[in-house]
Amino acid sequence: MACAGNQLGNPIQCLLTEVRVAFDGVLLKKWGLSCCLPLVECWSTERVSASLSSLNESRLPYVRCSSVARAVCFLDSVTEECRLFDGKWTKEPDKESLLAYTNGSCTTIPDSKNCFKNGRMDNEFLHWRWKPNGCDLPRFDPRMFFKIVRGKTMGFIGDSVSKNHADSLLCLLSKEEVPIDVEKNSKEKFQTWHFPKHDFTLLTLWSEYLVTADELIINGSHSNIYNLHLDKPDPKWTTKLPTLDYAIISDGHWFFRELHLYQDNNMIGCVYCSNPNITKFNVTFAMKMSFRGALKYINECKNCKRLTTFLRTFSPSHFENGTWNNGGNCNRRKPLKEFEVESSEFYKEISDMQNEEIEWVKTESLGKNKHFKVLDITKVMVMRADGHPGSFWGNKWMKGYNDCVHWCLPGPIDVWNDFLLAHLSH
Repeated sequence: MACAGNQLGNPIQCLLTEVRVAFDGVLLKKWGLSCCLPLVECWSTERVSASLSSLNESRLPYVRCSSVARAVCFLDSVTEECRLFDGKWTKEPDKESLLAYTNGSCTTIPDSKNCFKNGRMDNEFLHWRWKPNGCDLPRFDPRMFFKIVRGKTMGFIGDSVSKNHADSLLCLLSKEEVPIDVEKNSKEKFQTWHFPKHDFTLLTLWSEYLVTADELIINGSHSNIYNLHLDKPDPKWTTKLPTLDYAIISDGHWFFRELHLYQDNNMIGCVYCSNPNITKFNVTFAMKMSFRGALKYINECKNCKRLTTFLRTFSPSHFENGTWNNGGNCNRRKPLKEFEVESSEFYKEISDMQNEEIEWVKTESLGKNKHFKVLDITKVMVMRADGHPGSFWGNKWMKGYNDCVHWCLPGPIDVWNDFLLAHLSH
């Protein structure tokens, strides 16, 4: 169906400049949306803004507009939807010019993620592009990103994969401005980067579980067994929360070990333990309660800014022919087909749980000036067994071990920031 002007009973006309202000219209133009939503009359900027806020952020109707200054909007069929996280990886031309950065142009890549520096020779894994069903995902635009976050602070809260995500963003932004490492003597787990030209600050805040965790020391030695206090968010990140305008929270890989779970200082159960007198829980439950505790704290933060929180869902690992400590490797050189993916149902269980937690906190957050969104990357990344460092991580301490958890830079992890910018832009 295509209809315009009086065919709907009233002219559908909007000043392009007005709607760009309301929509941050650059993104909508890149989405092929440009001047307005399906309207049956010319709405004021205020009504357009209200309409936008009611949209599901990952489902946008198709609209096309003429390019004249006083735009006339045409509404195509809205039976199709743009679902950012449903789609497939498609092969692109093998051209370096299509890459947002290289390991030569970005100076902040950690050595352990600099796969080419560490000897990786193939580059086909760089030339696959995520294609959502029903639309195109715009490439990351550092100028647009800086325009949105000027004067703001963004924190990446989580484990080493969270830092991997932040390092990808630093590289993508470095085309526009190289950041200053504010805390040059700080540990790598807690870093502050500032972009003075654009007045933007990026923090990495290490937290293995999002909640307070204490490792058991047995006979004077580390045990790799942790007590998790599910109702006590980790102060390593909560103390910084009032400084943030945007928080990207994630975690997952530290949960696959023996855990003792506490609430109100009382043990309620365990994960991977053998004591017959303790209630057994699975990994998904432990993750759920940790994310619930973190999201509840963020939602109830009284001295926080007008905070937007993104939950980035679980990032799959891809060990084959063994586990991480038993000869497992990840030697694939192109994305997996869906039928080749192992453990997909388990990963889906985790990401479904994380989506449910976001829906829960959205209900709880009504009227609290907090915003919660999800970067549902699990299904997207479960096919990218080719994107890990594998043996190319400059391993100096753990000879014979492969890294099939983190992601090469540049690499498929860069699409996470395409998703982040798509959400930020509207």
